[in-house]
Amino acid sequence: MGRKKAALPGQLTDLDLRLLRVFRAVAESGGISAAELRLNLANSTISNYIADLESRLDMRLCERGRGGFSLTEQGRVVYNASNELFSAVDQFRSQINRSHQRLLGELHLACAEHLPGGPDSAMVKALGRFSDLAPDVRVEITTLSSDDVTSAVLDKKADLGVTVLLQEFAELETLPLFDELMNLYCGEDHPLYGKANVKPADLAEFKFVESPRLMPGREVSPDVRLWNRQARAHHQEARAALILSGHYLGMLPEHMVRNWGYDQKLQALLPERYSYANTYSAIHRKHPRNAEAVALFCECLQAVL
Repeated sequence: MGRKKAALPGQLTDLDLRLLRVFRAVAESGGISAAELRLNLANSTISNYIADLESRLDMRLCERGRGGFSLTEQGRVVYNASNELFSAVDQFRSQINRSHQRLLGELHLACAEHLPGGPDSAMVKALGRFSDLAPDVRVEITTLSSDDVTSAVLDKKADLGVTVLLQEFAELETLPLFDELMNLYCGEDHPLYGKANVKPADLAEFKFVESPRLMPGREVSPDVRLWNRQARAHHQEARAALILSGHYLGMLPEHMVRNWGYDQKLQALLPERYSYANTYSAIHRKHPRNAEAVALFCECLQAVL
């Protein structure tokens, strides 16, 4: 039997690179449908791109269908090789940037929810400053839960994250930015609303909605272990909806309650006992791609704060 001819006998084209970028996004998202929002492409278009890449490489890269999505052995080889390829491209771009004293390329930011909003927010001001200093850098922003921001940076899906870091990671550099006050709230339809002299023991008979700092091992107080956590919502708006229903107690940022206009609909309970501060930090890997852009954005955050 003759040896199988090489799938890529000539140079990589722009089309090859584009198809490989789509394939990487699909692999990292865990499927074609899951990659639609990230790529801003229709499901059918992504499917066609994957099929074109498989045809050009003469390989079956992934299994997709009713049984779910998974990479084949060849797909894993191509995914790992493409990571090395684009890492080399980023290093080349960084070296050219340094030689020209001009930043190019991309900066993918992952932010904990609600951080980018508001005209006076640090993120808005830092983005404005960064865009003035590096107008040719293409910025992509994703909002996630706090834990997911950390995972995105660790998994190299984001270059820089702004989040509450609840543990240290050897792979990450951390830059503390600002604090956020968290309170325990009940809604106006809850039995404790307006009640004077609420005691910790009074909370035992009510239901709570779990948030990251109410999870086992992360409790803000030993009392949390006795609370009846009947719901789970790690996104602030979802948690607020449950608390506003009058059936649950839960933690929310004080400034968000004020900004949403919920001051009269929500009441903080026992703030001297259960309130705490979240410290938001900028995080990035110790050797990020496009390191100059990451360093500049950190400088912009420090400048506006």
